[in-house]
Amino acid sequence: MSRPLDGLRVLDLGTRIAAPFCAGLLGEQGAEVIKIEQPGTGDFMREIGPFAPAPDGSDYSLFWAVEGRGRQSVTLDLRRSEGQVLFRRLAATADVVVENFRPGTLERWHVAPGDLPDRLVTVRISSFGQGGPNSPRPGLDRVGIGYGGLLHLTGYPDRPPVRVGVTISDYLTGVFAAQAATAALYARDARGGTGAVIDAALYGAVLRILEWTLPAYDKLGVVRNREGNRLANSAPLDNYPTADGKFVCIVAGSDANFARLCKAMDRSDLVDDDRFARLADRAAHGDEINGVVADWTAPLSATEIEERCVACDVPVATAYSAADIFADAHIAARGDLVTVDDPVVGPLRQQAPFPRTVGEAIEPPAGAPRLGEHTRAVLAGVLGLSDSELDELAAEGIV
Repeated sequence: MSRPLDGLRVLDLGTRIAAPFCAGLLGEQGAEVIKIEQPGTGDFMREIGPFAPAPDGSDYSLFWAVEGRGRQSVTLDLRRSEGQVLFRRLAATADVVVENFRPGTLERWHVAPGDLPDRLVTVRISSFGQGGPNSPRPGLDRVGIGYGGLLHLTGYPDRPPVRVGVTISDYLTGVFAAQAATAALYARDARGGTGAVIDAALYGAVLRILEWTLPAYDKLGVVRNREGNRLANSAPLDNYPTADGKFVCIVAGSDANFARLCKAMDRSDLVDDDRFARLADRAAHGDEINGVVADWTAPLSATEIEERCVACDVPVATAYSAADIFADAHIAARGDLVTVDDPVVGPLRQQAPFPRTVGEAIEPPAGAPRLGEHTRAVLAGVLGLSDSELDELAAEGIV
């Protein structure tokens, strides 16, 4: 069955997360993804744990097993002129190039957008963007969420900021960049064959999701601050403790949902309480109403709470661990986990491609490749290099 980006070729020059994730999303929509890696070392993601034991006794990164999947690995030294020539030849056959080096790096290597065909869509991911006074600065996810304003909002007001549990600025940037690349491909093919250069900064992706934070400061002088798990303008809403040591997320800020929650708790009296009659009243008495709900959940299991809330149509979910995800019937029914045939550790269950087209079967991605696993096949098949040419390149350390 065909997928939206079948027939397109993506060259993934990225390391770590943001750029490879962008390329991987395009791959899950059907594009062929060729990952270009430094000979001998490869993507640094290969060295980040947690690790599983490989058959040869080495440590194998499970982080790489997820973020390296769905692509071919070609080793090519872009710091040397011979590698640059080969890359430019590969780029002439491609549709998208994705990279996340510091601004100016590709220019020094003579493989920047100006050195490549103008039909290419080039996605350039960096911490601070390709222009501006901060563009040369290095940075990773923590820099992105800090500079982008999210870290200031995450955690409790009387405690230091807390990072999100995953490298969120990398993943957000990858998603935004993949969407922009798809739009640029559409524009290229619909309007004349010229590509585009997409400038995606880690902090910019974070900045874009700040909701009302910036206009509230601009218009009202309000500096939004950390609120923990609650919201100043809505209640009851929290992650409530359960008898079995879990936390259940209940969202019942609206008048309708609050009435349903009162029914689930067998507390219809709360609906007529002047402190809780309307959303503004509940927000003003947030500690009180959230305390009432917490007292209700504390002696019950997470399953009992969910069952009662679902029966009354209250938005609810347990804060799932990985073990909960693996055991959940709904996740299984929707195919949200797939078994990937990893070339190092064999069958490996991990998250499925997302989102998916209705009516199409879920196709597990190919396992994350070994370093340089496809070098000879790609350079011979795409560029027509002979065995002797490939042997010479390997002897010189170009591939």
